[in-house]
Amino acid sequence: MAERTYSDAEIAQKLKEHGLTEWYMEDGWLRRKYTTDGWPTTLMLTNAIGFLCEAAYHHADLAVTYAKLWVKLQTHSAGGITDKDFLLAKKIEESVLWRPAKDSPFDGGTPNKFVQGKK
Repeated sequence: MAERTYSDAEIAQKLKEHGLTEWYMEDGWLRRKYTTDGWPTTLMLTNAIGFLCEAAYHHADLAVTYAKLWVKLQTHSAGGITDKDFLLAKKIEESVLWRPAKDSPFDGGTPNKFVQGKK
């Protein structure tokens, strides 16, 4: 059975529904740019996303530079954007943007600005 692909209008609505405010559609791909505070954080982010993609067996296209990481998602087998892309984007956001609560045992951890959610 073929996977359902979404139109541009449906994609915009699904992004809102999933709370994926930083993701956008361009040239047939769901895209997101992460800006980090440097190479070590960019590599950690790349590896975390790589793990999620492998676990889902749905692989992103990644472009990596010193302090930026671009993520592109598309279901190649379906020729467009499917539920798989939204679910993986949501999991990526939940995982790489997770931060310890201020009153948690993890509070006061790494001084890394990106990890601490500071610009």
